[in-house]
Amino acid sequence: MDTVPAIRQPATPEAEFIEEEFVEQGGGFEIDFRALWLILKRNLWVVGGIVLAVLVLGLVATMLMTPKYTASSSVQIDQEAAQVLGQDQSVQPVSSYQDADRFLQTQVDVLKSRAMELRVAQALDLFNKSADFFSAMKISSPKPDPKVSRDQQLRDAVLSGIEDNLSVNLPPDSRVATIAFTSPDPKLAAQIANSYASEFIKSNLQRTFNSTAYARNFLSQQLGEAKAKLEQSEQDLNNYARQMGLIKTQQTNADGSTSTGSASVTTASLAQLNQAANDATAARIAAEEKWKTVENTPLLSIPDVLANQAIQNLLDQRASASAALSQELAKHKDAYPTVQQYKAQLKQIDDQINVIATGIKQSVKQAYESARLNEQSLGAQVHQLKNETLTEQDRSVRYNILAREADTNRTLYEGLLQRYKEVSASAGITASNVSVVDQADVPIRPSSPRLFLNMALALLAGLALAGGVVFIREQLDDAIRAPEDVERKLGLSTLGIIPVTDNENARDELASPRSPVAEAYNSLRTALLYSTAQGLPPVLLVTSTEAAEGKSTTSYAAAMGLARLGKRVVLVDVDLRRPSQHHAFSVAAKPGLSDLLTSHEDIASVLHETTIDNLSFIPAGPIPPSPTELLGNQRLNDILDELQRRFDIVILDGPPVLGLADAPLLASIAGSTMFVIEASRGHRGATKAALKRLRTGHAHVLGAVLTKFNPKNANSGYAYYGYQYYQYGNNHE
Repeated sequence: MDTVPAIRQPATPEAEFIEEEFVEQGGGFEIDFRALWLILKRNLWVVGGIVLAVLVLGLVATMLMTPKYTASSSVQIDQEAAQVLGQDQSVQPVSSYQDADRFLQTQVDVLKSRAMELRVAQALDLFNKSADFFSAMKISSPKPDPKVSRDQQLRDAVLSGIEDNLSVNLPPDSRVATIAFTSPDPKLAAQIANSYASEFIKSNLQRTFNSTAYARNFLSQQLGEAKAKLEQSEQDLNNYARQMGLIKTQQTNADGSTSTGSASVTTASLAQLNQAANDATAARIAAEEKWKTVENTPLLSIPDVLANQAIQNLLDQRASASAALSQELAKHKDAYPTVQQYKAQLKQIDDQINVIATGIKQSVKQAYESARLNEQSLGAQVHQLKNETLTEQDRSVRYNILAREADTNRTLYEGLLQRYKEVSASAGITASNVSVVDQADVPIRPSSPRLFLNMALALLAGLALAGGVVFIREQLDDAIRAPEDVERKLGLSTLGIIPVTDNENARDELASPRSPVAEAYNSLRTALLYSTAQGLPPVLLVTSTEAAEGKSTTSYAAAMGLARLGKRVVLVDVDLRRPSQHHAFSVAAKPGLSDLLTSHEDIASVLHETTIDNLSFIPAGPIPPSPTELLGNQRLNDILDELQRRFDIVILDGPPVLGLADAPLLASIAGSTMFVIEASRGHRGATKAALKRLRTGHAHVLGAVLTKFNPKNANSGYAYYGYQYYQYGNNHE
């Protein structure tokens, strides 16, 4: 017989589940909508009941809810207030436009603050009208607490009632904030919403005024300190100047202010005397040069003499007299009286000229001497003042330090005084950066409860709850309803699918070769032929989770099908607790396998030939007191070895797995196991536990056979496994 590859068998259920759910199609994830639809169909009544119950609860809850009204007012929050004075005189920092989002969020947080709740409660006198407030809000008054005063309890309850029903919404791309308040009383809702808007504006104005008042108080205090420092520094400066005898002059700065200069009276006098000494030196040099010029010059050659008007007149007179004398000498002798008269006149004129010229020359000399003496006098005074100035400069070091300190204090005082005047001017002119856009009107229609919204939420909640319940049911439910469940839930290959039959004895259906059951077992037979790499397994154990799942019928049908193919088959009933296979062959249960296990008799003594060619049968024999110990004997291995030499395949009809140690022991001995599962039978984890026990005993499970499968069951959703699949050709004539 040619060998073919064995049927694929996943290693674990988890691996099979991953392989089914995560499909490699370009790295994508594939959702099995058909499987979801089948789950929904199976749990349709559960889902419908849960959803309907939640909808009813939602409707009842909505009807029992107290109607609430929501009133909304809106305010515009600008980043900067209007500049009334034309320039920014505010003492508050101005936020940058890059920080606008944080600024607006801060304003929203201020709106939600407890301080605003307190302002609104005080504005509406809610603390004194707490009973009316609780009645309007449909909330109960707080219970007395001996540890807290009653007034404090009422205040906290009022503030909590405001906080729980207030909502502030500011869209990301807007500066208009919506203030909404919800209350069973529509008038109260409108009052609180409008009060929030007005109190928010007042709070901003009050905060600005408080900041200005604080700034004015601070500036006034700093101004007084600066003034005291200025007076003290100027007093120290004057005391030091008086003590040192320093007299400093005041100088005017470029900005029009005056400050104490570094020039003193001594320095000013030195500068003036030094200039006078320089002028005297120049005058002396000029007078000396002039004197040296005229000192040895004849009198009538001196320019100053010749320039003298008297000398010029006398020279004119002398010339006239000399002319007249020349005329007289031409007529008379020297002794002549007229000549003598003119000579005397000339002599008188010469004497006058000599006297005047000599006086002019002496005046030049005197001017030189005067200039020299003046230069010497001024030089001596300058020298004296220089010494005094040097001494004064040594004393001015401390004076200059005190003067600079006084100037600094004066500048600080004048700056503080100017800022104080600006803050005082802007204190009474305050503009708010918050303005009311819409006032809250008394709402007419309630905002809650909203029937359609609540029912939609109830529907979603019901669907979610139903989904959770269905998910838990599916996780806890390991019932195998279709072949796909065998692979998905158990990780086993499906060897055969046996349909359900109306006949109580399924073996009767095997008598008809074209019955659905017979066709299904023929398919199982074919699968067994290629179940391993060598073809048929030499020994095959047939077991199930529990009794009455079709295990014995499957063993019988598989043995009969293989025998009809010409295989030498022996069917051994190894269920030593509740044997039933001998009824199918109408033979006695004794002697049987248990006799072979307890003795060394020959196999032929218990081997029965059946009416089916190539099929032999060994019954279970007497029921032993301890089947597990008997099956664990080495004698069973020897029996199986001998049967393998005689037959092509040994089929063991074993006991169920759960609660017994027989099946795992037999599975480890047989080498190959076929697991029988009844379709749509709720095992509540028993099937997985049975397979786990088999695998723990190192059993090789070839696959599963799904028995009593109803392909037309609407709950299963696998109608394509219809009867036509098994009855193809039955109507052929």
